[in-house]
Amino acid sequence: MRWVPHTALCASLAVSSALASVATPKPARRAPQTSARNAPQKATRGSVGYAQYVRTWHTPSPARSAPTDTAGRPHLVLYSINTNDHVALAPATEGGGFSASDLDRASSVLREPSSGNQHPIEPRLLDAAYRVQTHFQAQEIRVLSGYRTPHGHASNHGAGRAIDIVVPGAADADVAKFARELGFVGVGIYPTSGFVHIDVRARSYFWIDASGPGRRNRERGILGDLAQKSDAAAKARGEHCVSPFFIAPDVDAALRARGLSPAVTPAPLEDDDTDIDADGVATGSGE
Repeated sequence: MRWVPHTALCASLAVSSALASVATPKPARRAPQTSARNAPQKATRGSVGYAQYVRTWHTPSPARSAPTDTAGRPHLVLYSINTNDHVALAPATEGGGFSASDLDRASSVLREPSSGNQHPIEPRLLDAAYRVQTHFQAQEIRVLSGYRTPHGHASNHGAGRAIDIVVPGAADADVAKFARELGFVGVGIYPTSGFVHIDVRARSYFWIDASGPGRRNRERGILGDLAQKSDAAAKARGEHCVSPFFIAPDVDAALRARGLSPAVTPAPLEDDDTDIDADGVATGSGE
């Protein structure tokens, strides 16, 4: 397994994102049957049944913890509530850093359940998830929504840059509070639906949305000053944002938009799988 430098992998993912609008995703696999644990859409919105699902998501499994590597670092464990799939990924450093093959494994777990589509995952998104997991010493990150096939509008979910999560054993308000400190992130808290949205972006933005699952968004921006301070602090730590999401008609156009010449296109990474599918979710609401 070879760890791929963050910058080189980001360049590869930028090209993949640029072609997302012209490449038809391939179904990765048949979506499994919905289980009792992952069927909140069957409960009446706002009902006691849905509230029970939310409590279940937030309850840690007894006598379980994240596996660790030889250095004692916990693995990042992603569990998809909608498919029951999970993966444990070994980080390269205390702050994350995952190999190309692990990014592929993550994209499979974060696929879109309804279509089986999956998409390359932005490495910094996994780093953010890992920092959340380790901060709360959680056994796993439970994912309600990862990739979503774009339908006519730009979305961080559609670019492999967003997840809607629950951290077992931690309150959503506490998860959102910590995630806001990471810098260059979008953090939305959904108190009625019962999850936290986290994405990676060029400039932080925070919001709250009291809408229930399947309802029209009622997003309200909050803590604008804190967003600016978090980005400034992240920059001072030497961290860098991802490039703004955009759609281009071809690779050359994508490179020109980023100030690069098509003549100096970086060579493909050896382990880069260009035949990747798409991934996803069912109940998340954040963009």
